[in-house]
Amino acid sequence: MQDTTIITESAVGKRLDMLKNKESISYLMVNNKKVSLVAKITIGRSSDNDVIIDNKLASRHHAIIQRIKDCFYLKDIGSTNGTLLNGQLISADTYVKLHKGDRISIGSDSFIMS
Repeated sequence: MQDTTIITESAVGKRLDMLKNKESISYLMVNNKKVSLVAKITIGRSSDNDVIIDNKLASRHHAIIQRIKDCFYLKDIGSTNGTLLNGQLISADTYVKLHKGDRISIGSDSFIMS
C-alpha cells in the first residue's frame, strides 16, 4: 500500500480540513445529487465543466460559483441566454452573493443552494 499526500491548500485538502473540523459544507443540489462547493465550480454544456448541463439553452461555459472568503457567489460568464437567481436575471460578469435556499436557473434546469 502506498501513502498519499494531500496538499492542504488544494480544494480536496480544504474540504477534508473542513470535515475534520466539522464545519458545515455548502452544496448545490443538481438532479437530486449533492455537489460540494469548496472553492470554485464551473457550470455549462461543455464536458470540461464541473457541472455539465444537457440543455440547448445553456452556453458551453455558462456560469461559475466561487467561494470568496466565507461566502459563495454566482457569476454569469457571458452566456447567451443568461442566468436566473430566484427568478431574476443576473448581470453578466457580476458576482451575486448566494444564500441557502437560492434557486439558480439555467434554461429549464434549476439548482438549489444548500
